[in-house]
Amino acid sequence: MQLFKFAVVGGAGFVVTAVSFNLLRMGPLNPEHVKNGVVIATVIATTLAIITNWLGNRFWTFATHRTNSTVREGIEFFAVSFAGMGISTLCVWVSHDVLGFTSAAADNIALNGVGLILGSIFRFVLYRYWVFSPNRGNENEEIADLEASAAEFTEPEVEISKAPEAAASTTTSDEIR
Repeated sequence: MQLFKFAVVGGAGFVVTAVSFNLLRMGPLNPEHVKNGVVIATVIATTLAIITNWLGNRFWTFATHRTNSTVREGIEFFAVSFAGMGISTLCVWVSHDVLGFTSAAADNIALNGVGLILGSIFRFVLYRYWVFSPNRGNENEEIADLEASAAEFTEPEVEISKAPEAAASTTTSDEIR
C-alpha cells in the first residue's frame, strides 16, 4: 500500500514537473534564447514537484511512520529530493548538451522518462529507510533497550575466593618446616 501511495504522490509530482517544465521550456527558458534554459527549467520544475511531494509523502504516504521532528525530516527529505533532482538534471544535461538531443521530445524523455525512473528509485529507498523510517522515532527507546540487554550480560562484581578443596590442599611455608 505504501508503494501505491508513493506512486500516487509521485504522479502528482510528475504532473507538476511535466507541466511547469514544458511551460518554462516553451516560454521564458526556451533553449534557443537562454543558454542552459533546459537545465534551469528542470531545476525549477523539479523544485515545485519536490514541494508537492513533501506534502503528499509526509501527510499521506509515510504518515504512520513520521516522527515529531518535522524539521529533521524536512531537512532530510529535501536533501534526498535535491540529490534525486541531481540525477534527473544530469540526465537532461547529458541528453541535451552532451549527446545533442535538443528536441522537446528528447528533453522530456530525459527528464520524465530516464531521470524520473532513476530518481524515483533513489528517493523511495532513502525516504523509506532513512527519512521516514519507522525506527527513527524510537532512538531513545532503542538505546534504553540496548543498555538493558547489555546489563543482562554483565555480571555483578563478585570477589573470587579459593574453593574449599583448594584451600585445604595448599600448604604454607610454616607447615613445610
